[in-house]
Amino acid sequence: MKKNAFPSTVEKKIEDGFSLIEVMIAIVVMSVGILAVIASFATAVAATQSAEEDLIARQKALEAMESIYTARNSQQIPFASVANVADGGIFLSGAQTLKCAGPDGLVNTQDDVNCTTQFGVVCPNGAECMMLPGNDGILGTADDKTLSLANFKRTITVTPVKLPNGTTNQDMKAISITVWYTKDGMPARSFTANGLISRYH
Repeated sequence: MKKNAFPSTVEKKIEDGFSLIEVMIAIVVMSVGILAVIASFATAVAATQSAEEDLIARQKALEAMESIYTARNSQQIPFASVANVADGGIFLSGAQTLKCAGPDGLVNTQDDVNCTTQFGVVCPNGAECMMLPGNDGILGTADDKTLSLANFKRTITVTPVKLPNGTTNQDMKAISITVWYTKDGMPARSFTANGLISRYH
């Protein structure tokens, strides 16, 4: 008997591949990953946009702290004066516009003055200002730009230090200096410097 060259049952070919569900799951997973990368880029861009202001806030807080230590070390002010006005000291309470130190050499006090640029021009808005290089990238030339720090505020808070037994240490005080700023389209950002100052140096 002659064999049929064509089998009576047609064998089905099994083709491997991705189902529609698998493709959709892969798209969702990739979308989540791409969104995470985009979010990290957005965070990096936001940090870059505020990097200059962050540096200024940090520097202004540390400068204020250093000036207090210097005034104590040089006995320019008595230790009792290192306090807020409400407690018999010289530092104004609450948020203050950044101004230049007056005759006492300390900021956030009653004798603060309006600042001037290196060219003798009074800073705008009654606040401290900084000179930045212009398009030529060189500071001290005609195209320099004035950056007003009117959007910055500084708070100096002096509090007594409590001993473990609950009494106040008469020879030590805690100082907290916070500088914060606002910028269009961004939440307020701040930098705080904390320190202890003693009667003795």
